[in-house]
Amino acid sequence: MAKLGKRTTAAREAFAGKENLTVEDAVALVKGNANAKFDETIEISMNLGVDPRHADQMVRGVIGLPNGTGKDVRVAVFARGPKAEEAQAAGADIVGAEDLMETVQGGTIDFDRCIATPDMMPIVGRLGKVLGPRNLMPNPKVGTVTMDVADAVKAAKGGEVQFKAEKAGVVHAGVGKASFDEAKLVENIRAFVGAVAKAKPAGAKGTYMKKVSLSSTMGPGVSVDVENAVTE
Repeated sequence: MAKLGKRTTAAREAFAGKENLTVEDAVALVKGNANAKFDETIEISMNLGVDPRHADQMVRGVIGLPNGTGKDVRVAVFARGPKAEEAQAAGADIVGAEDLMETVQGGTIDFDRCIATPDMMPIVGRLGKVLGPRNLMPNPKVGTVTMDVADAVKAAKGGEVQFKAEKAGVVHAGVGKASFDEAKLVENIRAFVGAVAKAKPAGAKGTYMKKVSLSSTMGPGVSVDVENAVTE
């Protein structure tokens, strides 16, 4: 068995026996042990009592975190003419139509968010098998299929986070960086949890939020008291 490094050993000792913490205590613990050589992302994971294979139990949505994510988000926009110009002026990193489709089909996906005007969807639709598994497919429900491409680009760049339940009913997202003040991380986490709570689908049965946990990119996770997490 491989010998654990000092940093990993210290982190495990710090987390030992700690569970179902308040959001504030969990943030302090995770942030205090995020000591990698880069600014680690603080990540939230939520286990929900849903089966997203059923349409009436799908959980998805979008939330603009009050303090941003701390991440430099690269945005691609499928648009033509004036709308393409609007997207570029708003700060989009990549703008195109058929040429962008061919680039993506060729295996180059150099962006974190994809936005499209409605008239571009016949083109974007051909990329479903490529963009879908990466949760990059534009969708009007989360504001990424829109004629208002400028606002969509600015929102994506400004800390907007999309979420979608995976097969096991798990939702996860980055909610800030370890360098953020604890109060800002707490505010972001409560905003995210609140958005997921509001996205509860009609078909959800029994307990909706089963477990909430926090971790950093390189660190262990700790469970958060669910009732505390959903309380403002």
